[in-house]
Amino acid sequence: MGSQSPVESSATPSAAAPPLKAARNILNVVLGEILFPTWYPSFYPEELVGKDTDRLYVCPWCFKYSKEVVPFLAHVKECNVEDNEPPGRLIYRKEPYSIYEIDGEEEKLFTQNLSLFAKLFLDNKSVFFDVSSFNYYLLIQDLPSSSSPSRQIVGFFSKEKMSWDNNNLACILVFPPWQRQGLGKILMGVSYELSKREGRIGGPEKPLSELGRKGYLKFWEARVASAVLFMRNKSTVTAEEIARHCWMLVEDVIMVLKEMGMLEARKKGAGYVLAKSKVRTWANADNADLLPPVDESCFVEEWMPVKLGAMDL
Repeated sequence: MGSQSPVESSATPSAAAPPLKAARNILNVVLGEILFPTWYPSFYPEELVGKDTDRLYVCPWCFKYSKEVVPFLAHVKECNVEDNEPPGRLIYRKEPYSIYEIDGEEEKLFTQNLSLFAKLFLDNKSVFFDVSSFNYYLLIQDLPSSSSPSRQIVGFFSKEKMSWDNNNLACILVFPPWQRQGLGKILMGVSYELSKREGRIGGPEKPLSELGRKGYLKFWEARVASAVLFMRNKSTVTAEEIARHCWMLVEDVIMVLKEMGMLEARKKGAGYVLAKSKVRTWANADNADLLPPVDESCFVEEWMPVKLGAMDL
């Protein structure tokens, strides 16, 4: 089983698979017992996996890998991660999902292998080779089993420990077999809960890819609409007020409201006004789910990220 230098990618939430690329060095992966095609090349060492590999076997718990099935099966049988708690610490639990926070400095091999696997499904423009500067947040799903409890890592996001741009997310991926189930919203919701607990208005690393922008627009639309409709005693609402309520950047709030067609030019002076009636009509017409994707009461009480600074709008 191998390991290699880590990679990181710009933020790209999960979505339908893009057209398969001819330049892929690995055509398919077997994650545990699930076989599915890759989307992009990754930086796996050629001396270990080859340069035109039809199938790469990846441990679903520690993400160690092999192009040979026999050593892969031997490893999976002995992998101690499956029988113990995942690395890192539990920060959120609401059945059937859990979130674990992992320090890249403390779990270098695990996060390196996770990053290599994730790169197979992320078309990144920038690559970072220092997992020590990131925290990783694993999304784990309980699986129904008649014999013994079973769990599966179904996605993750990473976040810089210190971001001068107040980025609350660097890289996000729901693994392909578990996409189109709304799991990306859980990861995005946790990233904004991090912003709130750190006391810093933030957002994902930019620029967003086309897929990333689509994913975040859907998440932001529900978040902004919920905030506006929550402010029932206010006749007018400013973008700054929405941003503070949602822990979003003002620029993201304005962009989303424009995309939703909710802003109207002021009759006098420059700027825009928000028509709350349009937000209500939009929510009803789209049958929008305005419930928060994460339950604040389900975060572990003892867990609290480092509060890096005051809220900055």
